[in-house]
Amino acid sequence: MSKQIINEEITVTAVSFRRNFDAIPSRIEYKGRAYTFRDAGIRYLIKSGDRISQLFDMTDGTSNFRLRHDSGATGWTLVTMG
Repeated sequence: MSKQIINEEITVTAVSFRRNFDAIPSRIEYKGRAYTFRDAGIRYLIKSGDRISQLFDMTDGTSNFRLRHDSGATGWTLVTMG
């Protein structure tokens, strides 16, 4: 499957927490379909000025996903899927 650039806001329907209480998405909904992730994936922190973004590379065992959460934002963005 090829990677698709999505860049759309999505709904995170479940989260898990690491030891320091960082929220990790564990299930999302996109276009009426639910995806449950297998593990905590890989998290990247990106800082630009005062803005901090978190990127998460996740898998449900079939497809790979990249999610973004910006500091101060309430929503999540599905960046890529494939």
